[in-house]
Amino acid sequence: MTDYSEEQRNELEALESIYPDSFTVLSEKPTTFTITVTSEAGENDETVQTTLKFTYREKYPDETPLYEIVSQENLDDNDVTDIIKLLEQQAEENLGMVMIFTLVSAVQEKLNEIVDQIKTRREEEKKQKEREAEEEEKQRFHGTPVTIENFLNWKAKFDAELLEIKRKKMKEEEQAGKNKLSG
Repeated sequence: MTDYSEEQRNELEALESIYPDSFTVLSEKPTTFTITVTSEAGENDETVQTTLKFTYREKYPDETPLYEIVSQENLDDNDVTDIIKLLEQQAEENLGMVMIFTLVSAVQEKLNEIVDQIKTRREEEKKQKEREAEEEEKQRFHGTPVTIENFLNWKAKFDAELLEIKRKKMKEEEQAGKNKLSG
């Protein structure tokens, strides 16, 4: 017969020594505790973090512990759902063994993956913006294709503008000529 309370006490001691800064016991009966898991720092020292709450059932480790995410930082709802699914899967695989360390390690890996995905997404967005800016630049220098019709239209306007400028110049010269004193 397995001494469940002894195994649970031993695991608690081990967890406390492994996670001294992030391990907190909330209650003794039933044994409930939290472990805060933080990803490795990504670009710009940004991290994702979650606090997992575990409660031992009477026959743990022969039955899965109760677990939930009590807080999280920088995680999408999809990420939280993925973490819950991961915890379910890992708990089923490790039934019969003390598993909290395994569960926390799996969540740690998942958080690191999420940070990598965020970095990859940012790089993709940056590349997309660069491509869009490049296309915009090309459009700016591309201009209007010249056809016979639009060239003739432009030429007519250009000639009209030149004629208008010549007329103004001649008027100015005429007026300047009237005020000119002659000897």
